[in-house]
Amino acid sequence: MSDPKPLRVTAAQAAAFRLARQQLARRSAKAVAARSVADVVRDTGGIQAQVQSAAEFSIWTRRRETTRADIRRALWDTREIVKTSALRMTLHLIPAPDLAIYIAATRQSARAKLALWQRRLQITPEHVRQLIDTLLDNLGDGALTQQELVARAMQRASKGMRAWLEHAWIPVRPAVIEGAIVYGPPRGAEATFVRADRWLGPQTAVTDDEARAELLRRFLRAFGPATAHDFAKWSGIKVTETRLIVEAVARELTAVSVDGAPGWIVSDDVEALRRSRLDADAVRLLGPFDSLLLAHAAKEHLIDAAFSRRVYRAQGWISAVVLRGTTIIGTWTQSSEGKANRLDVELFRRPSASLRRGIADEAEAMSAFLGAPCITRFG
Repeated sequence: MSDPKPLRVTAAQAAAFRLARQQLARRSAKAVAARSVADVVRDTGGIQAQVQSAAEFSIWTRRRETTRADIRRALWDTREIVKTSALRMTLHLIPAPDLAIYIAATRQSARAKLALWQRRLQITPEHVRQLIDTLLDNLGDGALTQQELVARAMQRASKGMRAWLEHAWIPVRPAVIEGAIVYGPPRGAEATFVRADRWLGPQTAVTDDEARAELLRRFLRAFGPATAHDFAKWSGIKVTETRLIVEAVARELTAVSVDGAPGWIVSDDVEALRRSRLDADAVRLLGPFDSLLLAHAAKEHLIDAAFSRRVYRAQGWISAVVLRGTTIIGTWTQSSEGKANRLDVELFRRPSASLRRGIADEAEAMSAFLGAPCITRFG
């Protein structure tokens, strides 16, 4: 550990540091242009992509000159980023060269979760290995949908494999969590899968322990100060294990007290944290499932508890929000109105004229990305 006494910072400093690392702080046009789509994905620790349009919006929010075509080009053409199931066993966009790190860091936890269901169906590890081999063989000629993969696998499936293929919600998931296959270009509304080795080329070998340590470093660089509990919440790794990961790299970390609340930061980031200054009036519209909203176990630094359920909703849905400084002050939804986009904004408290203007400015900037004017309505 670099310092026996915790570094004392304010909540505003911690918030400013996180906004900057999430590429949500105001920066010069030159600085923004220097960041690629892949850089944004790397800086944020990965972009949740259960809803592809929300993932694309999250990238645009951080790199305003980005188009949807830029993101799809980085995914399907240049393959700088890749779509796969990683953190918390949810879909994410991650930097393609880092696939091995995310897979090795999270696969133990993912295997344990799948094993609960597999035991009920009497699926053995040998059945899983057979399934993965079969899927890889069938993907030898290119991308296939899950339905096509399952149909082909059923032709030579053992009894155990057949039970899995018939009853699992995502039958190909064992191959995804092992990094053997990743998501390929969509075919209409259907997702496809491709062999990772052929789609991305060889990955640098990394052990599970090395990968977990590196994932922790990246998490703290993107979201610090944070705790082992926060890392567990974000990554999907058990907190008993994340505490051990923190201990393993403790010499690289500095303990932090954020207005009395404990946390950790990578020691190389201490000066950046100390210098951080929050623009408390800056307004941002963040889309559903934005990375900033997902990282910490407790949400008090983001939202008043009285309004929390309007953002963190049932079945894991996370609303699009209005952010002022680092505080969530409302939600918004998008719909079509003729040839325009309508943004319905619901603020938790009565807005000032300047706040309305700030939100309208954000909506205007959004128009270029959405390809149609945005009309703002306040509820």
